[in-house]
Order: sequence, then structure tokens, then C-alpha cells
Amino acid sequence: MYFGSDNQTGASPKVLGMLAEANNEYSHGYGDDRWTDQAIEALKALFECDLEAYFVATGTAANSLALSCMVKPWEAILCHDSAHIILDESTAPELFTGGARMLSVSNGQGKITPEHLENYFQTIGTDYPHNVRATALSIAQASESGLVYTPTEISALSRVAKGNGLSIHMDGARFANAVASQQVTPSELSWKAGVDVLCLGATKCGALCAEVVIFFNKGLAKTFIHRRKRGGHLLSKGRVFGAQMVGWLQDDHWLELAKHANTQAVKLAETINGIDGLQLVWPVESNELFVVMPKGLATYLRDAGAEFYDWYVDTLPPNVTLQDDQQFARLVTSFATQDSHRQEFSELIQGYFIS
Repeated sequence: MYFGSDNQTGASPKVLGMLAEANNEYSHGYGDDRWTDQAIEALKALFECDLEAYFVATGTAANSLALSCMVKPWEAILCHDSAHIILDESTAPELFTGGARMLSVSNGQGKITPEHLENYFQTIGTDYPHNVRATALSIAQASESGLVYTPTEISALSRVAKGNGLSIHMDGARFANAVASQQVTPSELSWKAGVDVLCLGATKCGALCAEVVIFFNKGLAKTFIHRRKRGGHLLSKGRVFGAQMVGWLQDDHWLELAKHANTQAVKLAETINGIDGLQLVWPVESNELFVVMPKGLATYLRDAGAEFYDWYVDTLPPNVTLQDDQQFARLVTSFATQDSHRQEFSELIQGYFIS
């Protein structure tokens, strides 16, 4: 019963099959291969536009390198107060940007709103060079609370951000889950709504290690190849990224995997919502669940073999108070979550409260 993270799984057989096929042939290095070419063409078709796309192995590298193309060392990035780039990527963004500052603007809410941005611009000083100037907005899709931004919400953020001179970066580690939860296209959820750069993650949704930095605003991509090489993230056998992405995108396989993960999360939420003593902190809109549970239940589940993470208490919304006998936890489903795993976990929860 693995609900710790969607990176605990392996890769889908289809992605592995493409990787095995690429492994059995000779190819030029550093992304100069047919697999990378096919993957980039598939991305252009998926997003219905021309674009620049560059592969890296990790989400941290993708986000940090992308942001380094968007801000200068003396500038700032606005983000959510629980954004991955501010909580879980050490000082990689600061390293790759040369020292750019990250400023949180969300005030404990699940997503950034236009009002958060407007409040920032109304209250921050503009006594340059003494005050830092923000030039990028970073949002996560899905957010670190498991919530998804709609195209309308992104467009509203874009109007405020770009009206104040900011470009928009999207951390898309779970972009597939966000698309799967809405009746929208990838283009509607990205560049058509104003996103300039998307870090599209496949690793948490069926790939072994494949992240791609997509520049819809191609002017921002000018220095990326140099930054990637300088940072040690240009892979010699680059076809391993391209092959994974070809398999992942082919026949909407990525969407099928994401839909499965989301469905498992929704079904698990149904169990949790039906039990007094458990509280879902946020609506379940992707493949993440954030639950306030008794500490005794957390211990009971782990003793039975379940894996999940205790979560950051300071990311709880203002209307939720954690009692001394309660635990705040995150549960994550994946493309590999089986009905039997979820059902066993649900039965354990129900059994705890019955006993």
C-alpha cells in the first residue's frame, strides 16, 4: 500500500518498451537522435504550437534552469508559500538563477489568486534599486495542495502578472493529472492562458526519469542550452529521454495513466469523506489527498504496511486547526495504484474506527 508519492512507482510497460527499443540501436549523443526529434514533434502536436523543448532528468533541474532563463540574479520570483521551488528544492533555484529571491504571495490558500498578486503589487515598495523587483510568477499545476488551476484562473493571473512585467513559469510535475481532471486541452491549460514556460513532468506519471522544459515564449530559451550544459544536465545518451517521451505521449498514454491515478484518489476520498474523525483539507482535484487523522490511525496504518507522508503543518489553511492527538498527512495515488491496494487501505481505515 504505497501512498507516499507517485515517484515510488516504476515506469509503465509501454514507456519501458520504447526505452528498450531505443537501447537496442546506435544513436548520436546529446539529443541529436531520432527519438528526441520524434518527442519534440509530438509535443508540438500535443500543444498545437511551435515551441522549444529541452529534456532533463529531474524536476528540480527543470524548474531551476527554466527560472534562470526568466529572471536575473537581482530579481525575484513570486510563488505559492508551499511551492516545491521554495520548500523542496533546497537552494537549487537560487544557485541556477545566481541568487534571485523567491517571495510567497498566497497567504495560506490552496492556490494563488489575482487578489494575492494585486495585494503584492499594491504593498511592495518600488524604490529601486533598494527594493527587489519581481519579474516572474511561478505556479504549480496541479498545486502543492492537489488543486488544479482552470484556464480562466490562469488567464486572470496572467493579466495581473503581465500587466506588471512578469513572465509565467508553470511547474508541471503533475500537469498530466491536472489535464485529466478537466475537460480541456494541454494548450488551453498552458500557453493559451498565458504560460510562457512549462516544466512538463512525466516521471511521476509513468516514466522512469523524463522532464522537459517547454518554452512557448521562445525568446526566453536563448541561453538554455548553455545553462543546461554548464549545470551538468546535458545527458550524453539523450535518446533515453526522447524514447520515454515518445512512449508516454503515444496514443494519449500519458492521459490514460493520469486518469487512473486521479480515479483512485477520488475513490479513496469517498471512503475518507464517509468517516467521522477524518477531514479532507482540500477538495480532491488530482491524485493527492491531504488528510487530518488521529495519530493512532496513522500509526495503525503504518504498522499494517501502509506508506504515506506526514505533511507540513504550516501549510494547513487558516480555517483548519490541528489538535494534539491529530496528524496531518498526504496520500498520493499513481498510475500503478491497484484497486486491491486502495480497498485494503480503505478497509483498514474503516476497521480502525469500528474497533
